[in-house]
Amino acid sequence: MEIRGEKQMDWKKALMYGSFAAGAVLFLTGRKPAGLAAAGIGLATLASRHPEKFEELWRRMPEYLDKGSQFVDMAADFLEQMGEQAEQAAQSGLRIARGGRS
Repeated sequence: MEIRGEKQMDWKKALMYGSFAAGAVLFLTGRKPAGLAAAGIGLATLASRHPEKFEELWRRMPEYLDKGSQFVDMAADFLEQMGEQAEQAAQSGLRIARGGRS
């Protein structure tokens, strides 16, 4: 539908993208419950606007969760290794500072 030669703003699309963006910002700033709620609004809007895409997303959800879980596990392992290396480096620095004595 056009109004005075301009396309009418699609409010569902704006709500969907705005909710996802707000959810991401809130989640990254530590406000996880509010971020999940905002993302849920975006997801509900997506489901009402594109039921076929939502059905595909829902069908593939276990695959996405598995990949996300693998990513989190890899990140946790990496951070653990970095912590161990930092601890070893700190201990080595202490030995050097003491003149090689343990």
